[in-house]
Amino acid sequence: MASILVTDGMVTINFTGWESLWVGRRRTAIPVGAVRQAALVTNPLRVARGARRGIVVSGFLKIGIWGLFRGPRQLVAARRGEPGLHLLLDRAAAGGQFDEVVLSHPAAPVIAEAIGA
Repeated sequence: MASILVTDGMVTINFTGWESLWVGRRRTAIPVGAVRQAALVTNPLRVARGARRGIVVSGFLKIGIWGLFRGPRQLVAARRGEPGLHLLLDRAAAGGQFDEVVLSHPAAPVIAEAIGA
C-alpha cells in the first residue's frame, strides 16, 4: 500500500516496490496548492476509468495510469475494502502529468482533512 505524507505544503506519495512497477515511479510529490479538491470515496475502484497502463484484478485492485487516450489522466493505486482518496488537480501546477490521483488508504479521512486545511 502506498504511503501518503502531507508536510511543508506537499502531498508526497511513496509507492511500494510492486506498485512502482505499474505506476512507473517510486514516489510523486504534488504541491498542496495544486489540489483543487480532496474527496473521500467509499469505492475508489469505481473512480478509475478509461484506457489504462496498469494492472486490474477485477473487483479487488487497480494500480497504474488510467485515461491514456481521453478523459482525465489518473494515477491510481486502489484496493477493495479500504477508504479512498480522490484528488482533483490543477494539472499544470501539479507538474503536468496527472489530472487526478485515486488512492486507497486506511487514513484517507485524516489525509483529506489535512490537505483541505
